[in-house]
Amino acid sequence: MSVKVFDTKEVQDLLKAAANVGSHSGDVRSKEITHRLLSDLFKAIEDLDMTPDEIWAGVTYFNKLGKDGEAALLAAGLGLEKYLDIRMDAADLESDIHGGTPRTIEGPLYVAGAPARNSVSRIDINPDEDARPLVIRGTVTGPDDKPVEGAVVECWHANSKGFYSHFDPTGAQSEFNLRGAVKTGADGKYEFRTLMPVGYGCPPHGATQQLLDALARHGNRPAHVHFFVTSAKNRKLTTQINIEGDPLIWDDFAYATREELVPHVIEKTGGIALGLKADAYKEIEFNIELTPLVDGKDNQIVRRPRASATA
Repeated sequence: MSVKVFDTKEVQDLLKAAANVGSHSGDVRSKEITHRLLSDLFKAIEDLDMTPDEIWAGVTYFNKLGKDGEAALLAAGLGLEKYLDIRMDAADLESDIHGGTPRTIEGPLYVAGAPARNSVSRIDINPDEDARPLVIRGTVTGPDDKPVEGAVVECWHANSKGFYSHFDPTGAQSEFNLRGAVKTGADGKYEFRTLMPVGYGCPPHGATQQLLDALARHGNRPAHVHFFVTSAKNRKLTTQINIEGDPLIWDDFAYATREELVPHVIEKTGGIALGLKADAYKEIEFNIELTPLVDGKDNQIVRRPRASATA
């Protein structure tokens, strides 16, 4: 179709009416965002000459996306979460904030309410015959390189089947299996005693994988471990580490890999004395450096819907 109607008064008036621009009622910011996004969509329809069939296929897709509960997963897979990180990295440079452990995406599988322990927490609640013991430990420091006392380090990851507790479709895991939190002491140290995770793939029949298939992209992630780190005198850190040696480290469908977030994995013995299920275990040292508040405020707190449970 060669006709161009986007710039006509009829279409521009329609956009303003749809977003209720010019009205004194309603939320100003919501109207501004709606008008811009709807305008960009209308312009894309015209520029790409999208057909009605394509438009309604898109509407049907979004219905499936909502039914599958995969909007946050798709946001990661299409690079939206990564883009937000890129913008925050740029904002830090503009504010002359340097150093600190790199941020990376949160992902959709956090659950609030994990019980907090002092300094050390064993989080493998359920047995997993296919997973070897893993210890993740490190020191939380501030911008002055001194240990941070009272920092809360939260950790969560998948089991050997690639499933996260609370979201496990098999129902085999307890609510907070492979999830935990520790509060650092004066030495700033934390430690999680857990099991080695594996990577996971998007649900094969879900809306996210449906779109990735159309784009000829895979929906897999390398083995990784998520972290939130909060402290009263520093900004919140959202990050994750990848497990060294995973073949997908640099081919993560969610674009979360950063060079500084692939720590070395060390083979160790003495796991029985630590309460682990075997004497031989793997250890990862992941030291965390927090960054300062901005004008006394934490501008890294992201408000988004998250699952929660009671331990």
